[in-house]
Amino acid sequence: MPPAKRVKSSADSRPNAGPSGRPTIDDLEGESEFASLARQHWLKTPKQAAKVKVKNDVLKREIWDALEKDNFPLKSLLVLEGLQTLESYLWPGYSEDSSNHHVLLIILIVNAKRRERLGTWDIFAGRPSEFSDLFRRALSMTLDVSLSCTIRTHVLLFIIHAFQSLDCAIVRKECAPLVSISIWHNLSTDGKRDAILDSNPHLRKAWRAAAKRYDSGDDATKARLRFERSWLYTLVLDFFGLLYSDAPKPEHVLYCERFVEFLTDLQSQLPTRRYVNTLLQDLHVLPALTLSPLFNDEPNGLLRELYALFSHYTHFTVDDHSGAQLNRDEAYDRHCAALAKLQRTALRHFKEKLTVLAISNYGSIDKRNELEGLLQSLTDEELSQLTSHLGLRTEYPESAKVPVDRRFFMEVLLSTFERRKTFQDAARDLSILPTEETLFDVGLRRTDHYDGSRPLALPKFNLQYLSVGDFLWRAMVLYRCEAFYAIRQDIEDVLTRLKPETKRAGLTTFSGFSRMALPIAKPTILEVVPPRVGDDKPSLVRAEVTIDLRKLSPHVRREWESLRPDDVLFLAAVDASKSKQVTNGGPPLSQAEKLGLVSVRAAEIIQVLDDKGRAIRDAQAYFDGHSRSDSRKIQLRLDARAFMADTEGNRNIYDGVNLLIRRAGRENNFKPVLESIRDLTLSDVPLASWLHEVFLGYGDPAGATYKHLPNRVKKINYRDTFLDWQHLIESLPGKTIEPSDDVSGSFGPPYVLETVEKQSEDAIYKPSKKRRRDAEPALIAEIETIHVSTYKPPNNGPYPVDAPKLNKVRFTPKQIEAITSGTQPGLTVIVGPPGTGKTDVATQIINNIYHNFPEQKTLLIAHSNQALNQLFAKIVALDIDERHLLRLGHGEEELETEGSFSKHGRVESFLENRQRFLFEVDRLAASMGAPGAHGNSAETAGYFNAVYVEPAWAKFTDVIKAEDVGPEEIVKAFPFHVYFADAPQPLFPPEADRETVLEIANGCYRHISKIFSELADVLPFEILRRDKDKANYLLTSEARIIAMTSTHAAMKRGEIASLGFQYDNIVMEEAAQITEIENFIPLAMQKLKDGQSGLQSVVLCGDHYQNSPVIQGLAFRHYANLEQSLFSRLVRLGVPTINLDQQGRARPSISNLYRWRYPELSDLPHTQTQKEFLTANAGFKYDYQFINVPDYKGKGETEPSPHFIQNLGEAEYAVAIYQYMRLLGYPAAKISILATYAGQRALIRDVLAHRCAKNPIFGLPRVVTTVDKYQGEQNDYIILSLTRTTRVGYLRDLRRLTVALSRARLGLYILGRRDVFERCYELRDAFELLLQRPDKLALVTGELWPSERLLVTSPSGGDDGKDADTTAVVPAQLGEAVMEGVEHLGQYVFEMTATRVKQLREEKGLGGEVPVEAVVERVEEGYGDVEGGEEDGEGEGEGAVRGEGFEVEEDD
Repeated sequence: MPPAKRVKSSADSRPNAGPSGRPTIDDLEGESEFASLARQHWLKTPKQAAKVKVKNDVLKREIWDALEKDNFPLKSLLVLEGLQTLESYLWPGYSEDSSNHHVLLIILIVNAKRRERLGTWDIFAGRPSEFSDLFRRALSMTLDVSLSCTIRTHVLLFIIHAFQSLDCAIVRKECAPLVSISIWHNLSTDGKRDAILDSNPHLRKAWRAAAKRYDSGDDATKARLRFERSWLYTLVLDFFGLLYSDAPKPEHVLYCERFVEFLTDLQSQLPTRRYVNTLLQDLHVLPALTLSPLFNDEPNGLLRELYALFSHYTHFTVDDHSGAQLNRDEAYDRHCAALAKLQRTALRHFKEKLTVLAISNYGSIDKRNELEGLLQSLTDEELSQLTSHLGLRTEYPESAKVPVDRRFFMEVLLSTFERRKTFQDAARDLSILPTEETLFDVGLRRTDHYDGSRPLALPKFNLQYLSVGDFLWRAMVLYRCEAFYAIRQDIEDVLTRLKPETKRAGLTTFSGFSRMALPIAKPTILEVVPPRVGDDKPSLVRAEVTIDLRKLSPHVRREWESLRPDDVLFLAAVDASKSKQVTNGGPPLSQAEKLGLVSVRAAEIIQVLDDKGRAIRDAQAYFDGHSRSDSRKIQLRLDARAFMADTEGNRNIYDGVNLLIRRAGRENNFKPVLESIRDLTLSDVPLASWLHEVFLGYGDPAGATYKHLPNRVKKINYRDTFLDWQHLIESLPGKTIEPSDDVSGSFGPPYVLETVEKQSEDAIYKPSKKRRRDAEPALIAEIETIHVSTYKPPNNGPYPVDAPKLNKVRFTPKQIEAITSGTQPGLTVIVGPPGTGKTDVATQIINNIYHNFPEQKTLLIAHSNQALNQLFAKIVALDIDERHLLRLGHGEEELETEGSFSKHGRVESFLENRQRFLFEVDRLAASMGAPGAHGNSAETAGYFNAVYVEPAWAKFTDVIKAEDVGPEEIVKAFPFHVYFADAPQPLFPPEADRETVLEIANGCYRHISKIFSELADVLPFEILRRDKDKANYLLTSEARIIAMTSTHAAMKRGEIASLGFQYDNIVMEEAAQITEIENFIPLAMQKLKDGQSGLQSVVLCGDHYQNSPVIQGLAFRHYANLEQSLFSRLVRLGVPTINLDQQGRARPSISNLYRWRYPELSDLPHTQTQKEFLTANAGFKYDYQFINVPDYKGKGETEPSPHFIQNLGEAEYAVAIYQYMRLLGYPAAKISILATYAGQRALIRDVLAHRCAKNPIFGLPRVVTTVDKYQGEQNDYIILSLTRTTRVGYLRDLRRLTVALSRARLGLYILGRRDVFERCYELRDAFELLLQRPDKLALVTGELWPSERLLVTSPSGGDDGKDADTTAVVPAQLGEAVMEGVEHLGQYVFEMTATRVKQLREEKGLGGEVPVEAVVERVEEGYGDVEGGEEDGEGEGEGAVRGEGFEVEEDD
């Protein structure tokens, strides 16, 4: 997924952007009506009473009436949600006797929570029976026509949210009966139902079970079952009534939109679709919707868009009952079978009028127009009879108001028998290069202003998918929308900066400037190549544009010089005279349309030429040269599909082009990624059979784990995984460890573990076709017995370099469990809380696979180059041959290792090693007295090995075969004494026995054999001539561990697969931060072997409690759930996870701040014994502290541009703390400053640049960045600015809070507004701990870093010590100082700096006085216009990477 970018559009693009759009701290803490009510009734005391009593008159008069009066405004609901109305009042006080208003208020606040993406269902988990009653009452309300349509819409939204949360047991229990087979009681005829049941024995069995359940129930149970089976049917009929109502109101339209969304959700997941699809098709929902007045009313475009999505899923080519995806032939066979039934019926009953229909071929009657013409001859009655003979419904209850007439019957027949596009046809027709029509499509434009009040016609990423093809189709649609959304934002930003104007003769000029665009003359069309066979569009349209770089500054010019082949550019036609200012109806105009954007066409760079027509291959070298020109000719590959459409429509688009727009490279990779997704969608690339059902969300969640797979490996060599016998015993709790027969007692590593299964008679695992989600999967073996054996590692040679590199990490039992599972085939999901060693575990898994399965290849994937390089660097340090390692992508440049592991770097390394090994061959030949140029090439070296070395060794082995040959004779017979003369001596110890001497001799021969083995691998590189062929050979034949980012995999998937690249294992780091489609693509990067995927194992490492993937558009993030990762979905599905449970990063006191998110998390012993964890932070009383920062200069947070939030007081405070630490001697590299918003990051950088950058006393900290960008990183001391002062903002997402609190090892100092954060329900666990300490910065005077003070634990909580606090004992000779605010700390730092300057001058023998103001500026003096300094900062302006996470999140 391309990185999100900070949106710099108008403030109006932000939902509820005004000051009253969302609740502030004044709404929650002030004297507002709801806040006063909360303090009076449910926020009276910190500890709530055991039983909450809800007063109905308070609910009705004080809350309900106030909400209803303003039509339930979102802000009021969010105020109630923020006041903990649901958690502390409504739900604790709920009972069966509660009023309807009580139920409705719960529903409204649940909807508000879901809209904010907050946890909801866990609130109800402790009282399942009351929740069941609440849910039943909500279901009844959906059918209560006495309620207003607005209220019923809110209730329906509650039901929609429930069906989107089927991973929650209490919700699933209530939803499942509503879509069970019992709803088939409502089919039009019993005969139709019986025909379906007879076609599938499993359906008949399920029907009988449902009937038996009904017959055995009491009256109350029967009434409940009757309600459940009729609920959906009744709801659909009520929906028809609204569609055909005489005077529909806006609230009716909204209800109908939500109801179509609900039906689409039911149809898009197999468990809900299985029986629902049959009922909905029997009810003719699609034809009835199409013919309704509401559907055909011009303003209701959204309803029509939702209908299209609903129709797509209703007719999706999947078997509703088995879940099997139908291929093209199977889908067409079904269609033909339906047409055959129509022809037989027509011939039997209407032979005279429908003979032509009956004898026509299928292709001539499956088109709507042709079929309609053939049916026109029937009368109204005959049309009704034909519909009835075909088993289609012909009547409805009167309440449905559906006019069953000729028009209706005709639509039913046409809808039933017309041939429809498959999802693959739809994917093929989607353009992957944008035009102005797709960029400003009305449906896409709806996402601009998404605020959750209306649905969107977007597919959703759900818990389950209908098929792999369905998943890929959704991914393609959503990724394309997200990419086009970002492109439109960039184009609008460029035009806003350029300020188009109309001057003489209608000519458009640009008075502004944008570094991302250049005015150009119209492009020249150079060539139009005819279409390929079977295609209708030109195979190539080549054009050329000229750009002038003279007026550009050097750094902007360098960016334009860096354009490369295949980069996508945008040709825009802007006519300021055609700018639109007003619109009559329809969606509001975009900024681009207001500025006169006429057309947009995308094009790819073929090559860049200089002014003399010479191709520029190395842009950097050309830019640095002296003969470079100021103009460039760029040859472009135009969008052939758009060019053809323009030509056919006689649209002269390219003559009007006057602007060339580029985008930042990191986010402009949308085209290759979309091509990869489309290729997968159009192809038949199945997942590995063992992973297929689990990926789709069906079957046994544990079915893909190694214990449930037939190819489980019984015996594995764990080499250096275990450090000693005690480590082995500790690491396998609950298992029986038995030494093998050839050894007794304990012994040292390496260990080979063999599993001996003891099948329990009464616990034999029987796979079930039906998934029972609430049941724990049976274990294959109750107690595993493991036989442990060992071996003597082979001697690899006499040189120190020959010694193997060994693991030194003492893995914990959970880490060993993860390593064991990851080394086996199957799916392994490893949840790694902060500091628990996920990377070490992944590294050891790769190491074990490498050595146990030498024929297998492993693909290593990570979200970021940084994470991939960290993991790769650890792999390089293991006992893995470097020639088998390969790093793909540009991030290899940042890899801090001695060698280069890119494709070309590996090729160079092979050739460098070739010279070294050939030199060794020459030396070996000389030592053996073999004449000739044996070291000329790898080929000649191979001959030398066969002719001289191997015979010499064979002769030696013949000598040592005799048992009576002693050590002296063996040493004498050894043929390589001269060659090993430079090895550590003596080569053979004088006192060595026969076995030792043989081992040394064999080790020497292994050393020699490796030389020839390496040269044999080099041989293809001598033969191949082209660099590309060498690099591809390296990938497909030589490398065994191949690393790349998920984005690189998505971009290069087709290219890599076409090479025939095969791999067996995937290890994915940061899997919870990777979008689901980018999780999937690495699973499908190889061609099939014998129709099957060769994938053996998948290891996913991540933490779903930390940040999710970055998605720019709020609609795609929240409504479509595009931020879902495969990792988080598998966790929700109940796939077994291995939760690492011991952290070694932070002090225990700091890990307590996030331990509540990980109940099983404990601390490794070294965090309680090593000195750095026991010693206090110099100059600070506490190792962590929340510091309340009031308004500074009368201001709290500010927003100089939309979503660019800053807080000058916190920025100054953060820098002052940093200066204080530097004055005490803290190394700058050990300090990081984090902010929660990009605007605050920019502000802190500016303050640092002003106060510290040029001052050698301070310098700059290791990094200043956002919380989201710092995930996966750590530092000893973290200064964190929370920024917000009016509301909590995105930190209510606990994933971000978890990241923020878990970056520090030894010291964490948090700056924020106490009133905002301490009352937030979601943050209460962390802030209860933080606020146990004073909220004013407590300093210790008179000491320097490092401190010698020790931290002590003092219980401040319960008897269990869980809330114990750590503080430092301050010796009497040291003082304490409490900072009253930023000004106080600023003055303190100012005085310390003065002292330090004076001291430095005295040390250097400098006389005189230098005013300290020349060195450091007082905080009180402020810092100019720092808040406006963002545009000139480091990449914070135009074209900069947006948001880098959610630090710019719109809090809506």
